[in-house]
Amino acid sequence: MSFAASADALSVPQAGPQKLRDEDGEVREVSVPALVPLSPGGSLADIPFDNAEAAPDQPVLSRKGPDGRWRDVTSAAFADEVRAVAKGLIAEGLQPGDRLAIMARTTYEWTLLDFAALAAGLVTVPIYPTASAFQARWILQDSGAAGCVVEDGQQAWLIRQEGQQIARLKHWWQLDTGAVETLRQAGAHLPDEAVTERRAALSPSSVATLSYTSGTTGRPKGCALTHGNFFAEVDNAIELLHPVFKTVSKEPASILLFLPLSHVFGRMVSIGCLRARVRLGHAPSIKSDDLLADLAGFRPTFLLAIPYVLEKVYNTARATAERMGRASSFDRAARIARRYGEDLEAAENGTGPGPSTALRAARTLYDPLVYRRIRAALGGKVKYAICGGSPLGRRLASFYAGVGIEIFEGYGLTETTAAATVTPPRNPRMGTVGWPLPGTAVRIADDGEVLLSGGNLFAGYWDAELGEAVPATERDENGRSWFATGDLGALDPDGYLTITGRKKDVIITLGGKTVAPAPLEDWLRAHPLISQCLVVGDNRPFVTALVTLEPEGLAHWGQMTRKPNISREVLADDDELRGILQRAVVEANRLVSRAESIRRFRILTVDFTEESGHLTPSLKLRRAQIETDFASDIKALYEP
Repeated sequence: MSFAASADALSVPQAGPQKLRDEDGEVREVSVPALVPLSPGGSLADIPFDNAEAAPDQPVLSRKGPDGRWRDVTSAAFADEVRAVAKGLIAEGLQPGDRLAIMARTTYEWTLLDFAALAAGLVTVPIYPTASAFQARWILQDSGAAGCVVEDGQQAWLIRQEGQQIARLKHWWQLDTGAVETLRQAGAHLPDEAVTERRAALSPSSVATLSYTSGTTGRPKGCALTHGNFFAEVDNAIELLHPVFKTVSKEPASILLFLPLSHVFGRMVSIGCLRARVRLGHAPSIKSDDLLADLAGFRPTFLLAIPYVLEKVYNTARATAERMGRASSFDRAARIARRYGEDLEAAENGTGPGPSTALRAARTLYDPLVYRRIRAALGGKVKYAICGGSPLGRRLASFYAGVGIEIFEGYGLTETTAAATVTPPRNPRMGTVGWPLPGTAVRIADDGEVLLSGGNLFAGYWDAELGEAVPATERDENGRSWFATGDLGALDPDGYLTITGRKKDVIITLGGKTVAPAPLEDWLRAHPLISQCLVVGDNRPFVTALVTLEPEGLAHWGQMTRKPNISREVLADDDELRGILQRAVVEANRLVSRAESIRRFRILTVDFTEESGHLTPSLKLRRAQIETDFASDIKALYEP
């Protein structure tokens, strides 16, 4: 494959990315120059102390007390806490480069321990709080963790049981029995210089964390992310997403983080908020009632979300309207919001005049009746949301834009320190994952695989035997390193990336038709009655699907149809329910050709969950396991 530079290759980031085209004129590579130069020195461990020196009285975090009230934590106070806990880790005998695992929900203590470990010269190893004994043992063994912090007694029991088989694991602490105070007291006799010396020994090339992948096809792999990787990621994100990370009105920027800090997406935003001195709060529970209460109390200006959360807010609002006898009014308001969002997008891209006077009037009418309620459910002040993990789709993206919440959709991996692409401000293109993050490049290989390059690209996968990271990139003829993502995608003429599926997930039917299951699955998963969907068809005559039911959507449907207490086993054969899902499948099939369409589907009586082993901690399908466990259901789909 050869490339030729296009005429706009020297354009600035705000005007568009640099593009390289092949002989047929198709865009095969795009890049955006960095907005911030790579940090020549220092580390993430310096962030709390730099904040304390620059703005000691500025609130950088908030903690929810037992009384439910949120209390601010200033830069100076946070730096003091980080230093005290870091001294405790040093006093306990942890050496520079030792790995410290953290297994806890999204809490203030997680962030405190993270920065304290970094300040002590350690490498943080996140473990999902819902990890199984096998998963936790594997990560602790593979990383060679010397210590582990857990949240509660159940996790402590699990780690202690597994810890007996892990030679290097010598220390563990439990948060709900006073781990932070224990560490603070342990290091009280050490001078502050003990931490200063540890920080001084770090550089951008030092490994900051071993972040383990979800492991959809096998054992998780430890991605070695350096301090420099995080600087390249968060510094450019802060500058690009100026309205999100910087206060542009009288309302100070703030975020309530509820996604797991054990996932690189949440971790990156947490570090970015501390770097930009955006007030950060933590919500440990994503149960609807708990999260809505925390959002109402904290009232953030922006959110980090996955499509599932935004779908749930929409579906809950629609169900509430239906219970009140206002379903048709809500549906009309939703159509108006989507049209408004699409017209805004057209105006920002110079392809349309923007919302008409009549459309603006209609939106004004429905704002207090519908849109304000949507914003209120998210705390009332949210203006922006960063969304990733899976495609959001035009339907929801345009709806939220019409409601008054701008969505910045992104794409990335653990290996790229989270986002590699993101929706550029003032240049949205719904249905895509945007342009490369400044300082990053995207290339499409001949087989459609997405390749990534940039300063946020990890040092390599951790090799337990060597005790170091082994590079997993390939250099091109110009000496530039590229990482093969395993994802399939395409670049449009303006350089926007669309992800079409996973290379390993591609289905090839007996007729030789190649099918990417992700678009069909994403569309169906957005339906209020559907929880999960697995598209099947590899080496089979046609495409089928396994569908599971969404509990809350099902409960609402049962009330509205006067079938409130019917078991899932009975509902799986309910003609009325099946008819609704059949129409959803017909709608999804409009996305693809007939040869790629779902011919049959089966409603399962159980859901795919992380606990059952069918979902990863980041809610991705474990396809092989599902196909094994539901082999009889799949077989039935192909019987005459």
